[in-house]
Amino acid sequence: MSRNARTFVALSAAVLISGLATPSFAQRTSQNPDGPQVTESSGSRASRGRQRQPRAPQPPTAEEVQAAAQGVLTATNTNCQITESKLLGQSPNKESLYEVACAAGPGYLLLTSTPPQATDCMVLAYSAEQTRARDPEADVGSQCSFPANNNAMAVITAFAKEAGVACTVDEGSIIGAKPGGVVVYEVGCAGVEGAQINKAASGWEVVSCMELVSANATCRFTTPAEQVATLKGWLAGSEAAACDISQARYMGKNANGSFYEAACNGADGVIVRFDTAKAVQQVYPCATAQQIGGGCKLTTTAPAAAPNS
Repeated sequence: MSRNARTFVALSAAVLISGLATPSFAQRTSQNPDGPQVTESSGSRASRGRQRQPRAPQPPTAEEVQAAAQGVLTATNTNCQITESKLLGQSPNKESLYEVACAAGPGYLLLTSTPPQATDCMVLAYSAEQTRARDPEADVGSQCSFPANNNAMAVITAFAKEAGVACTVDEGSIIGAKPGGVVVYEVGCAGVEGAQINKAASGWEVVSCMELVSANATCRFTTPAEQVATLKGWLAGSEAAACDISQARYMGKNANGSFYEAACNGADGVIVRFDTAKAVQQVYPCATAQQIGGGCKLTTTAPAAAPNS
């Protein structure tokens, strides 16, 4: 059984960035006691000895904000071609918080801490959702606000394509993380089974929903009917194509391929072995498949009739 199907855990809400104030730039400057004095001349209305107030520093330009944000992205090795950026505020110890939107993928909140931090907007939104489910009044910290960063479905659809999930994506969400913090996404597909995906160092890892169900996990966005439709599509053109599938089950895999059971309405069920491209390699009728992965579980095969005496 796939190890990936057993390793999903809840994503920690510890990634939230909170407690950052957004003071005005004038409030972060102090008066200059040695500044120039205004002296009263004849007819002047200014009070004698009154100090001239120093000018408040100008806020950073858009170019300066983007350059500072890019510095955090570079320092954290975060891939993002910035399309929008803004300074959200500064903490009492002068750590600045920025939001950026990216040309592709999720946006980020960027903190000029030591070391710098870049936090995925989708992860922040997921953590906030989980926290508010436990306590609707909870403080969930800073969140992304650019309209371009409200793009979870577009991001997940692109990730699914990169991962090789060949379907029309109609639902998707972050669902947790593996040990070590690798984010896991569930992808829902129109009319067929979906999958859970995550990006490992070696590339995308994909676990189908039938595999997950066989490991007692769940897929929120895939129905039993979509699992049946998926297996039915794989059987097209094979000797098992006539099976009117009522239930589908992933059984496991070995060096020879992967094995699925199909229960057939009005007929004996089958176990089917597929290659990695899901081409049918062999079909085993349930009546004779007791030695294949423990035999059929979805089909009850009548015992053989006793010979006439």
